[in-house]
Amino acid sequence: MGNNQLIYNKKYKILFVCLGNICRSATADEVMRTLLRKEGLEKEIEVDSAGTSSYHRGELPDERMRMHAARRGYRLTHLSRPVCTDDFYNFDIILGMDDRNIANLRDMAPDIETEKKIRRMTDYCRLKVVDYVPDPYYGGAQGFENVLDILEDACQGLLEEIKTGRI
Repeated sequence: MGNNQLIYNKKYKILFVCLGNICRSATADEVMRTLLRKEGLEKEIEVDSAGTSSYHRGELPDERMRMHAARRGYRLTHLSRPVCTDDFYNFDIILGMDDRNIANLRDMAPDIETEKKIRRMTDYCRLKVVDYVPDPYYGGAQGFENVLDILEDACQGLLEEIKTGRI
C-alpha cells in the first residue's frame, strides 16, 4: 500500500485525551502530526487533543513539556480545550492516556456506540512495556522525557495499525 493510500474513503480522525490537555495529549497530538507529515498522510488523518477537565482551557502546553518536546524537534502550540459531546461523534478513535482519563471518557460518552471508540494510548506501544502514560506535571525532567519516549512509540504503533487497516 502506498503512503497516500488508506483503506478508508474518508478522513480518519483521532482525538488524544489526558486530564488538562497541557502535557500528554497535546504532545501526542504534535508527535502524531509530525509522523503524518513525514509519511505524507496529513490530508488522510486528522488529529486533535483535549482534556477531561477545563482547568487550562485556552492555555498553551506546559512550558516544561514544550521545552523537552522542542529538543526533539516538536513545536507544541495547541491551546487546551475540554472534551465535548461532539467529539464522541466526530472522531473515529479517542485515546486516553491513563485509567482515570478512560473512566472519565466512558462517563462522558453519550451512548454505547461512541463509548466503543475509547481506547488506551499505550495499547499501541511497540517497544515500551507500560500500562499508561504517566502525568509528568508534578515530576522532574525525566518524567517529561519518559512521556515523549512513550508517545513516540505509541504514535508510531498507532500509525502502523491505521495504515495496515487493523483499526
